[in-house]
Amino acid sequence: MTETTTEKPGISAAIIVHEGRVLLVRRRVKEGELSWQFPAGAIEPGEAAEVAAVRETVEETGLVVAAVRLLGERVHPKTGRSMSYTACEVLQGEAKVADEDELDAVAWVTLDEIPQYVPYGLFEPVQQYLDQALQV
Repeated sequence: MTETTTEKPGISAAIIVHEGRVLLVRRRVKEGELSWQFPAGAIEPGEAAEVAAVRETVEETGLVVAAVRLLGERVHPKTGRSMSYTACEVLQGEAKVADEDELDAVAWVTLDEIPQYVPYGLFEPVQQYLDQALQV
């Protein structure tokens, strides 16, 4: 099987829960309807989705995290991009806008606040994980 070079790389998203909240970032440039989303970025050739989620989190927010487990993968219905979602835990640092070219804000949001930031709903395995991880 040959690899096509025209296909866009997959995107890996980090689902970071800390102190009863999940981290969302706001992109400077919207991708379709997406404005607020999880820290995420392109998976580099030969890179595992979990490794990409950790790397992108540090690059975008300065927050050092560890991958806990892959929650799921899909083709995103709004962007058509291949997506991977990895649950991560905070190791050190504080979330901030570290990549000012890509982001303009970060927010730690509660389970109840997620629909205000992401009104079109979340990927079901991510929603299920957050329902459990953010129970109060």
